[in-house]
Amino acid sequence: MRPETVLAFDTSAAHCAAALLLPDGHCLTVLEPMEKGQAERLMPLLAGLLDRAGLHRQALTRIGVGTGPGNFTGVRIAVAGARGLALGLGIPAIGVTRLEAQAFGLPRPLLVAEDARRDEAYVQGFDLPEFETAQLMPLAALPLAPHRSGSAIADGLPPAMPLAEAVARIAATRPLPAPRPAPFYLRGADAAPPADPPPVILP
Repeated sequence: MRPETVLAFDTSAAHCAAALLLPDGHCLTVLEPMEKGQAERLMPLLAGLLDRAGLHRQALTRIGVGTGPGNFTGVRIAVAGARGLALGLGIPAIGVTRLEAQAFGLPRPLLVAEDARRDEAYVQGFDLPEFETAQLMPLAALPLAPHRSGSAIADGLPPAMPLAEAVARIAATRPLPAPRPAPFYLRGADAAPPADPPPVILP
């Protein structure tokens, strides 16, 4: 498998996170906590990361993007950005769920549970057959597992690496052709719409 140069990013939570995976396996990362403003910050953040590595965007071979679950508008910002970059550069965009990224590099069998608020969690098992399908679950019903990780588990394993780096490393090895990234939701949007409409995701 040829080395890949992957630009990956995630805005599924209160952050703007990005990673640049280089052909030698080294990965540059950046994380900026923010409650809002990801739409305006994402592209300058990515440009800064490329400048830091001394690379032009034409050197990229893949785009990786976190597809959620998470903040409804934030997920759509990242997915729309990934599709636009991939189209402009003529390279594949590959979606990676937040749960896959959290699990990357951790021991198995593993249960990942990410805080979904409202006393619920986004849950998926890895090498746990009964929980292989991601689902929304009450915090009180979280099952036991040999290993557990995620923001909904106080004593769980920490992630093996930053979220955006995990997205990049997964995207680098995913077989092609891959389906175009799409938002991965386990719960509908809140009833109150945002002040600014989310970007439109074309089919």
